[in-house]
Amino acid sequence: MGRAFEYRKARKLKRWGNMSRTFTRIGKEITIAVKAGGPDPDTNPRLRVLMQNAKAANMPKDTVERAIKKATDKDASDYKEIVYEGYGPHGIAIVIEAATDNNQRTVANVRSYFNKHGGSLGTSGSLSFLFDHKSVFHVKPNPETSLEDFELELMDYEAELEADDEEWLIYGAFDQFANLQKYLEESGVEILSAEFERIPNDYKEVTPEQREAIEKLLEKFEDDEDVQNVFHNMKEEEEA
Repeated sequence: MGRAFEYRKARKLKRWGNMSRTFTRIGKEITIAVKAGGPDPDTNPRLRVLMQNAKAANMPKDTVERAIKKATDKDASDYKEIVYEGYGPHGIAIVIEAATDNNQRTVANVRSYFNKHGGSLGTSGSLSFLFDHKSVFHVKPNPETSLEDFELELMDYEAELEADDEEWLIYGAFDQFANLQKYLEESGVEILSAEFERIPNDYKEVTPEQREAIEKLLEKFEDDEDVQNVFHNMKEEEEA
């Protein structure tokens, strides 16, 4: 899963480069988690892992606490999670995950971005065969843990391990997120952050000119306040 790791890392670093956007994105996820499972991280595992994500993104603790408190307000925005799929210029497949309180606004914006940049919005589920939807956990390496034994345990959760000195990456089935989180926490493994990723089954080569056109469209999605994540199958640019 080396290529998958590089793809994820490149997209994540780019997405997290805008700190205010990152805080807004995590804040929305916290709102959704609190409304679904309550404000207590001890009894809300999804909130618990989002607080770790906030820490990994250097989101101030008081900002996180305000987001949790705000989510309990009866007047807090009720966000709906929606996935949009389509093709950008040069046949690049793009999946957009949004959290919105106004679906009509969001879908109109997403469609206009596609249309203005030579792409087209498709139907829900039309691109699912091009991406693997994965639960991804970033955990702190533990020198006392046998990697061989750990990998065997992870197989029970349809998960694979990719380890280096800085962090261990665990790729599991999408529907195994809660089970994996529970197993890792009960095993004493320190979760640094966790998320859902859509990892391309294959990557499409593009020319520098084509990349420039595609990046302009991707940036429009990334800059939209309703958009949480953007995934695509364009091959990442080789490092010099």
